[in-house]
Amino acid sequence: MNSATQTLRPQLERARRAWRGSPLPGFFAWWGSELRALLPVRWQAFFSGGNVWYLLRHQDGQWHVRRSAQAEAIAPWSDALDAPGQQALLNAAVAGVDPQDLRLALCLQPDAVLRRRLLLPEAARDNLRQIGAFEMDRQTPFRPDQVYYDLRELPGPAPAGRMAAELVAVSRSAVDGHLERLRLAGIAIDAVDLCDNNARLGVNLLPPEMARVHRDPRRRLNLALIAGAVLLLLLCLGQWLHNRQDALATMQTQVDDMRGDAQKIAELRKQLEDSAGAAGFLARRKTDSVAIVDVLQDLTARIPDDTWLERFTVDSGGRVGMQGQSAKAASLIDALQGSKLLTGANFQGVIQRDPATNKERFFMDAQVRNPASGKPAASSSAGTTR
Repeated sequence: MNSATQTLRPQLERARRAWRGSPLPGFFAWWGSELRALLPVRWQAFFSGGNVWYLLRHQDGQWHVRRSAQAEAIAPWSDALDAPGQQALLNAAVAGVDPQDLRLALCLQPDAVLRRRLLLPEAARDNLRQIGAFEMDRQTPFRPDQVYYDLRELPGPAPAGRMAAELVAVSRSAVDGHLERLRLAGIAIDAVDLCDNNARLGVNLLPPEMARVHRDPRRRLNLALIAGAVLLLLLCLGQWLHNRQDALATMQTQVDDMRGDAQKIAELRKQLEDSAGAAGFLARRKTDSVAIVDVLQDLTARIPDDTWLERFTVDSGGRVGMQGQSAKAASLIDALQGSKLLTGANFQGVIQRDPATNKERFFMDAQVRNPASGKPAASSSAGTTR
Protein backbone atom coordinates (compact mmCIF):
# COMPACT_ATOMS: atom_id res chain seq x y z
CA MET A 1 0.00 0.00 0.00
CA ASN A 2 2.88 2.37 0.87
CA SER A 3 4.68 1.59 -2.40
CA ALA A 4 1.49 2.26 -4.32
CA THR A 5 1.09 5.57 -2.52
CA GLN A 6 4.71 6.50 -3.29
CA THR A 7 4.12 5.64 -6.95
CA LEU A 8 0.97 7.73 -7.21
CA ARG A 9 2.31 10.67 -5.22
CA PRO A 10 4.03 12.45 -8.17
CA GLN A 11 0.85 12.23 -10.22
CA LEU A 12 -1.22 13.53 -7.31
CA GLU A 13 1.20 16.36 -6.69
CA ARG A 14 1.15 17.21 -10.37
CA ALA A 15 -2.65 17.27 -10.35
CA ARG A 16 -2.69 19.46 -7.22
CA ARG A 17 -0.25 21.95 -8.71
CA ALA A 18 -2.14 22.07 -11.97
CA TRP A 19 -5.35 22.68 -10.03
CA ARG A 20 -3.82 25.42 -7.90
CA GLY A 21 -2.26 27.05 -10.96
CA SER A 22 -5.56 27.16 -12.85
CA PRO A 23 -8.22 29.88 -12.43
CA LEU A 24 -10.78 27.31 -11.29
CA PRO A 25 -10.06 27.49 -7.52
CA GLY A 26 -10.55 31.25 -7.50
CA PHE A 27 -13.71 30.98 -9.56
CA PHE A 28 -15.23 28.29 -7.35
CA ALA A 29 -14.25 30.20 -4.21
CA TRP A 30 -15.98 33.33 -5.53
CA TRP A 31 -18.99 31.35 -6.68
CA GLY A 32 -19.29 29.54 -3.34
CA SER A 33 -19.06 32.79 -1.39
CA GLU A 34 -21.78 34.32 -3.55
CA LEU A 35 -24.02 31.29 -3.01
CA ARG A 36 -23.37 31.27 0.73
CA ALA A 37 -24.30 34.95 0.90
CA LEU A 38 -27.76 34.04 -0.36
CA LEU A 39 -28.34 31.61 2.53
CA PRO A 40 -29.68 32.52 5.98
CA VAL A 41 -27.05 33.58 8.51
CA ARG A 42 -27.44 30.37 10.51
CA TRP A 43 -26.74 28.26 7.46
CA GLN A 44 -23.73 30.23 6.20
CA ALA A 45 -21.39 28.87 8.90
CA PHE A 46 -22.55 25.32 8.15
CA PHE A 47 -21.66 25.63 4.47
CA SER A 48 -18.38 27.49 4.98
CA GLY A 49 -16.34 24.27 5.16
CA GLY A 50 -12.71 23.73 4.21
CA ASN A 51 -9.36 23.52 5.94
CA VAL A 52 -8.97 25.95 8.82
CA TRP A 53 -5.30 26.56 9.68
CA TYR A 54 -4.08 27.37 13.16
CA LEU A 55 -0.46 28.40 13.66
CA LEU A 56 1.61 27.20 16.65
CA ARG A 57 4.60 29.34 17.61
CA HIS A 58 7.12 28.62 20.37
CA GLN A 59 8.90 31.52 22.04
CA ASP A 60 10.60 31.79 25.44
CA GLY A 61 9.15 28.51 26.69
CA GLN A 62 5.61 29.54 25.75
CA TRP A 63 3.32 28.19 23.05
CA HIS A 64 1.14 30.67 21.22
CA VAL A 65 -1.69 29.63 18.94
CA ARG A 66 -3.64 31.83 16.58
CA ARG A 67 -5.78 31.40 13.55
CA SER A 68 -4.08 32.02 10.23
CA ALA A 69 -4.36 35.63 9.04
CA GLN A 70 -5.27 36.79 12.57
CA ALA A 71 -2.77 38.70 14.70
CA GLU A 72 -4.20 38.00 18.14
CA ALA A 73 -2.81 34.95 19.94
CA ILE A 74 -5.22 32.66 21.79
CA ALA A 75 -4.61 30.89 25.12
CA PRO A 76 -0.79 30.72 25.43
CA TRP A 77 0.58 27.94 27.61
CA SER A 78 3.93 26.92 29.04
CA ASP A 79 6.05 23.90 28.27
CA ALA A 80 5.91 23.08 31.97
CA LEU A 81 2.20 22.32 31.72
CA ASP A 82 1.34 18.63 31.54
CA ALA A 83 0.11 17.03 28.33
CA PRO A 84 -3.62 16.95 29.23
CA GLY A 85 -3.48 20.61 30.22
CA GLN A 86 -1.81 21.61 26.94
CA GLN A 87 -4.33 19.61 24.94
CA ALA A 88 -7.19 21.19 26.87
CA LEU A 89 -5.92 24.72 26.17
CA LEU A 90 -5.43 23.87 22.50
CA ASN A 91 -8.91 22.40 22.25
CA ALA A 92 -10.33 25.53 23.86
CA ALA A 93 -8.45 27.69 21.37
CA VAL A 94 -9.82 25.82 18.37
CA ALA A 95 -13.32 25.37 19.78
CA GLY A 96 -16.01 25.77 17.14
CA VAL A 97 -13.87 24.30 14.33
CA ASP A 98 -14.83 20.93 12.91
CA PRO A 99 -12.06 18.43 13.78
CA GLN A 100 -12.11 17.24 10.20
CA ASP A 101 -11.33 20.77 8.97
CA LEU A 102 -8.75 21.65 11.63
CA ARG A 103 -5.14 21.89 10.45
CA LEU A 104 -2.16 22.73 12.74
CA ALA A 105 1.11 24.17 11.49
CA LEU A 106 4.31 24.80 13.44
CA CYS A 107 5.26 28.34 12.50
CA LEU A 108 9.00 29.21 12.43
CA GLN A 109 10.64 32.58 12.66
CA PRO A 110 11.98 34.03 9.36
CA ASP A 111 15.52 34.20 10.68
CA ALA A 112 15.51 30.46 11.42
CA VAL A 113 15.18 29.33 7.80
CA LEU A 114 17.26 29.59 4.65
CA ARG A 115 15.56 30.81 1.45
CA ARG A 116 16.97 30.71 -2.09
CA ARG A 117 15.33 31.85 -5.32
CA LEU A 118 15.86 29.48 -8.27
CA LEU A 119 15.17 29.45 -11.99
CA LEU A 120 14.24 25.96 -13.08
CA PRO A 121 13.06 24.40 -16.33
CA GLU A 122 9.30 24.13 -16.65
CA ALA A 123 9.62 20.35 -16.74
CA ALA A 124 10.77 20.47 -13.10
CA ARG A 125 7.31 21.63 -11.98
CA ASP A 126 6.16 18.02 -11.56
CA ASN A 127 9.06 17.02 -9.25
CA LEU A 128 9.86 20.09 -7.19
CA ARG A 129 10.74 18.17 -4.03
CA GLN A 130 13.22 15.96 -5.86
CA ILE A 131 14.71 19.00 -7.59
CA GLY A 132 15.08 20.61 -4.15
CA ALA A 133 17.13 17.62 -2.96
CA PHE A 134 19.39 17.91 -6.01
CA GLU A 135 19.85 21.67 -5.55
CA MET A 136 20.51 21.42 -1.82
CA ASP A 137 24.27 20.84 -2.17
CA ARG A 138 24.70 23.75 -4.59
CA GLN A 139 22.45 26.29 -2.91
CA THR A 140 23.10 25.54 0.80
CA PRO A 141 25.93 24.23 2.98
CA PHE A 142 23.72 21.32 4.08
CA ARG A 143 22.95 17.87 2.79
CA PRO A 144 19.32 16.87 2.21
CA ASP A 145 19.37 14.59 5.27
CA GLN A 146 20.40 17.51 7.52
CA VAL A 147 17.48 19.80 6.80
CA TYR A 148 13.73 19.92 6.41
CA TYR A 149 13.01 21.58 3.09
CA ASP A 150 10.38 22.36 0.51
CA LEU A 151 10.32 24.03 -2.86
CA ARG A 152 7.45 26.30 -3.92
CA GLU A 153 6.66 27.93 -7.23
CA LEU A 154 6.78 31.71 -7.20
CA PRO A 155 4.21 33.84 -8.98
CA GLY A 156 5.24 36.44 -11.49
CA PRO A 157 7.05 36.53 -14.85
CA ALA A 158 9.92 34.23 -15.72
CA PRO A 159 12.12 33.71 -18.80
CA ALA A 160 10.72 31.62 -21.61
CA GLY A 161 10.86 27.93 -20.80
CA ARG A 162 11.78 28.60 -17.18
CA MET A 163 9.89 28.91 -13.91
CA ALA A 164 10.70 30.80 -10.73
CA ALA A 165 10.84 28.80 -7.51
CA GLU A 166 11.99 29.30 -3.94
CA LEU A 167 13.90 26.76 -1.89
CA VAL A 168 13.08 26.96 1.83
CA ALA A 169 15.20 24.89 4.22
CA VAL A 170 15.70 24.71 7.97
CA SER A 171 18.14 22.71 10.02
CA ARG A 172 16.62 19.61 11.55
CA SER A 173 18.19 20.46 14.90
CA ALA A 174 16.23 23.73 14.99
CA VAL A 175 12.92 21.94 14.49
CA ASP A 176 13.31 18.56 16.14
CA GLY A 177 13.13 20.11 19.64
CA HIS A 178 9.74 21.69 18.87
CA LEU A 179 8.46 18.49 17.28
CA GLU A 180 9.53 16.51 20.33
CA ARG A 181 7.74 18.88 22.71
CA LEU A 182 4.57 18.61 20.64
CA ARG A 183 4.88 14.83 20.52
CA LEU A 184 5.20 14.65 24.30
CA ALA A 185 2.17 16.90 24.67
CA GLY A 186 0.17 14.59 22.38
CA ILE A 187 -0.30 17.28 19.72
CA ALA A 188 0.01 16.22 16.10
CA ILE A 189 0.70 18.79 13.41
CA ASP A 190 0.11 18.87 9.69
CA ALA A 191 2.89 21.17 8.49
CA VAL A 192 6.01 23.07 9.43
CA ASP A 193 5.85 26.47 7.80
CA LEU A 194 7.33 29.93 7.93
CA CYS A 195 5.34 32.83 9.37
CA ASP A 196 4.67 35.49 6.74
CA ASN A 197 3.27 38.34 8.86
CA ASN A 198 0.19 36.71 10.40
CA ALA A 199 -0.29 33.95 7.82
CA ARG A 200 1.55 30.96 6.41
CA LEU A 201 4.14 31.31 3.71
CA GLY A 202 2.65 28.28 1.98
CA VAL A 203 5.38 25.64 2.23
CA ASN A 204 5.45 22.45 4.24
CA LEU A 205 8.90 21.60 5.58
CA LEU A 206 7.57 18.53 7.33
CA PRO A 207 8.38 15.31 5.42
CA PRO A 208 5.25 13.54 4.13
CA GLU A 209 5.89 10.49 6.29
CA MET A 210 5.79 12.64 9.45
CA ALA A 211 2.59 14.51 8.63
CA ARG A 212 -0.61 13.69 10.46
CA VAL A 213 -2.93 11.31 8.60
CA HIS A 214 -6.50 12.53 8.35
CA ARG A 215 -9.28 10.06 7.94
CA ASP A 216 -12.26 11.94 6.66
CA PRO A 217 -15.48 10.14 7.60
CA ARG A 218 -17.36 12.52 5.34
CA ARG A 219 -15.52 11.17 2.32
CA ARG A 220 -17.64 8.04 2.33
CA LEU A 221 -20.77 10.18 2.65
CA ASN A 222 -19.57 12.45 -0.14
CA LEU A 223 -18.86 9.45 -2.36
CA ALA A 224 -22.31 8.08 -1.57
CA LEU A 225 -23.84 11.46 -2.40
CA ILE A 226 -21.88 11.63 -5.65
CA ALA A 227 -22.97 8.09 -6.53
CA GLY A 228 -26.56 9.02 -5.65
CA ALA A 229 -26.36 12.16 -7.79
CA VAL A 230 -24.98 10.17 -10.73
CA LEU A 231 -27.69 7.55 -10.24
CA LEU A 232 -30.39 10.24 -10.12
CA LEU A 233 -28.93 11.82 -13.25
CA LEU A 234 -29.01 8.47 -15.03
CA LEU A 235 -32.57 7.88 -13.83
CA CYS A 236 -33.58 11.34 -15.08
CA LEU A 237 -31.98 10.63 -18.45
CA GLY A 238 -33.68 7.24 -18.58
CA GLN A 239 -37.03 8.79 -17.66
CA TRP A 240 -36.52 11.46 -20.29
CA LEU A 241 -35.78 8.81 -22.92
CA HIS A 242 -38.77 6.77 -21.76
CA ASN A 243 -41.03 9.81 -22.02
CA ARG A 244 -39.76 10.54 -25.51
CA GLN A 245 -40.29 6.94 -26.57
CA ASP A 246 -43.75 6.96 -25.00
CA ALA A 247 -44.62 10.20 -26.77
CA LEU A 248 -43.24 8.79 -30.02
CA ALA A 249 -45.31 5.62 -29.61
CA THR A 250 -48.42 7.71 -28.89
CA MET A 251 -47.78 9.86 -31.96
CA GLN A 252 -47.18 6.75 -34.05
CA THR A 253 -50.50 5.30 -32.85
CA GLN A 254 -52.26 8.55 -33.70
CA VAL A 255 -50.62 8.59 -37.13
CA ASP A 256 -51.69 4.98 -37.73
CA ASP A 257 -55.25 5.83 -36.68
CA MET A 258 -55.31 8.87 -38.94
CA ARG A 259 -53.84 6.79 -41.77
CA GLY A 260 -56.64 4.25 -41.29
CA ASP A 261 -59.22 7.07 -41.23
CA ALA A 262 -57.67 8.53 -44.36
CA GLN A 263 -57.88 5.16 -46.10
CA LYS A 264 -61.53 4.81 -45.08
CA ILE A 265 -62.24 8.34 -46.34
CA ALA A 266 -60.48 7.53 -49.62
CA GLU A 267 -62.56 4.36 -49.97
CA LEU A 268 -65.77 6.27 -49.21
CA ARG A 269 -64.78 8.97 -51.70
CA LYS A 270 -64.14 6.31 -54.33
CA GLN A 271 -67.48 4.68 -53.57
CA LEU A 272 -69.15 8.06 -53.77
CA GLU A 273 -67.46 8.81 -57.09
CA ASP A 274 -68.43 5.39 -58.39
CA SER A 275 -72.01 5.84 -57.19
CA ALA A 276 -72.14 9.34 -58.67
CA GLY A 277 -70.69 8.03 -61.94
CA ALA A 278 -73.15 5.16 -62.01
CA ALA A 279 -76.03 7.49 -61.20
CA GLY A 280 -74.91 9.87 -63.90
CA PHE A 281 -74.51 7.01 -66.33
CA LEU A 282 -78.00 5.75 -65.60
CA ALA A 283 -79.38 9.27 -65.85
CA ARG A 284 -77.65 9.77 -69.20
CA ARG A 285 -78.84 6.38 -70.41
CA LYS A 286 -82.32 7.23 -69.32
CA THR A 287 -82.14 10.58 -71.06
CA ASP A 288 -80.60 9.14 -74.24
CA SER A 289 -82.83 6.07 -74.37
CA VAL A 290 -86.49 5.53 -75.35
CA ALA A 291 -88.75 3.72 -72.95
CA ILE A 292 -89.97 0.33 -74.19
CA VAL A 293 -93.46 1.25 -73.11
CA ASP A 294 -93.41 4.25 -75.45
CA VAL A 295 -92.23 2.06 -78.33
CA LEU A 296 -95.02 -0.46 -77.66
CA GLN A 297 -97.58 2.32 -77.45
CA ASP A 298 -96.36 3.78 -80.74
CA LEU A 299 -96.55 0.37 -82.44
CA THR A 300 -100.04 -0.24 -81.01
CA ALA A 301 -101.23 3.04 -82.42
CA ARG A 302 -99.71 2.48 -85.90
CA ILE A 303 -100.19 -1.14 -86.80
CA PRO A 304 -103.73 -2.03 -88.04
CA ASP A 305 -106.22 -4.02 -85.99
CA ASP A 306 -105.85 -7.10 -88.20
CA THR A 307 -102.20 -7.38 -87.19
CA TRP A 308 -100.79 -8.77 -84.00
CA LEU A 309 -97.34 -9.45 -82.73
CA GLU A 310 -96.23 -12.82 -81.49
CA ARG A 311 -92.75 -11.71 -80.49
CA PHE A 312 -91.17 -8.35 -79.69
CA THR A 313 -87.46 -7.84 -78.77
CA VAL A 314 -85.14 -4.91 -78.24
CA ASP A 315 -81.41 -5.58 -77.95
CA SER A 316 -78.73 -3.44 -76.24
CA GLY A 317 -78.01 -1.61 -79.49
CA GLY A 318 -81.60 -0.38 -79.81
CA ARG A 319 -82.42 -2.90 -82.55
CA VAL A 320 -86.08 -3.89 -82.50
CA GLY A 321 -87.25 -7.27 -83.74
CA MET A 322 -90.96 -7.95 -84.43
CA GLN A 323 -92.55 -11.24 -85.41
CA GLY A 324 -96.26 -11.67 -85.98
CA GLN A 325 -99.18 -12.13 -88.43
CA SER A 326 -101.09 -9.60 -90.48
CA ALA A 327 -103.78 -9.60 -93.16
CA LYS A 328 -101.57 -7.32 -95.24
CA ALA A 329 -98.02 -7.52 -94.02
CA ALA A 330 -96.59 -5.36 -96.82
CA SER A 331 -98.55 -2.35 -95.57
CA LEU A 332 -96.68 -2.40 -92.23
CA ILE A 333 -93.67 -0.66 -93.77
CA ASP A 334 -95.83 2.30 -94.74
CA ALA A 335 -97.53 2.31 -91.34
CA LEU A 336 -94.15 2.67 -89.55
CA GLN A 337 -92.73 5.35 -91.86
CA GLY A 338 -94.18 8.20 -89.83
CA SER A 339 -93.01 6.89 -86.44
CA LYS A 340 -90.89 9.27 -84.38
CA LEU A 341 -89.51 6.42 -82.31
CA LEU A 342 -88.58 3.84 -84.93
CA THR A 343 -86.68 4.09 -88.17
CA GLY A 344 -85.35 1.76 -90.83
CA ALA A 345 -88.19 -0.76 -90.64
CA ASN A 346 -87.53 -3.72 -93.02
CA PHE A 347 -88.69 -7.28 -93.43
CA GLN A 348 -86.32 -10.07 -92.64
CA GLY A 349 -86.85 -13.19 -94.67
CA VAL A 350 -89.91 -14.06 -96.81
CA ILE A 351 -93.49 -13.29 -95.93
CA GLN A 352 -95.43 -16.57 -95.72
CA ARG A 353 -99.13 -17.30 -95.27
CA ASP A 354 -100.18 -19.28 -92.24
CA PRO A 355 -102.69 -21.97 -93.27
CA ALA A 356 -104.21 -22.11 -89.83
CA THR A 357 -105.11 -18.41 -89.56
CA ASN A 358 -104.98 -17.50 -93.23
CA LYS A 359 -102.74 -14.58 -92.22
CA GLU A 360 -99.34 -13.55 -93.54
CA ARG A 361 -96.54 -14.40 -91.17
CA PHE A 362 -93.71 -11.84 -91.11
CA PHE A 363 -90.50 -10.93 -89.28
CA MET A 364 -89.22 -7.38 -89.45
CA ASP A 365 -86.75 -5.23 -87.61
CA ALA A 366 -86.24 -1.49 -86.97
CA GLN A 367 -83.96 0.87 -85.06
CA VAL A 368 -84.99 2.99 -82.09
CA ARG A 369 -84.36 6.72 -82.66
CA ASN A 370 -82.33 8.89 -80.22
CA PRO A 371 -84.90 11.15 -78.60
CA ALA A 372 -82.42 14.07 -78.30
CA SER A 373 -80.84 14.08 -81.77
CA GLY A 374 -83.30 12.03 -83.74
CA LYS A 375 -80.55 9.56 -84.64
CA PRO A 376 -80.58 5.85 -83.81
CA ALA A 377 -79.68 5.29 -80.13
CA ALA A 378 -78.49 2.36 -78.11
CA SER A 379 -80.54 0.89 -75.30
CA SER A 380 -79.55 -1.50 -72.57
CA SER A 381 -83.12 -2.70 -72.04
CA ALA A 382 -84.58 -5.70 -73.84
CA GLY A 383 -88.17 -6.90 -73.82
CA THR A 384 -90.44 -9.46 -75.45
CA THR A 385 -94.21 -9.35 -75.82
CA ARG A 386 -96.77 -11.64 -77.42
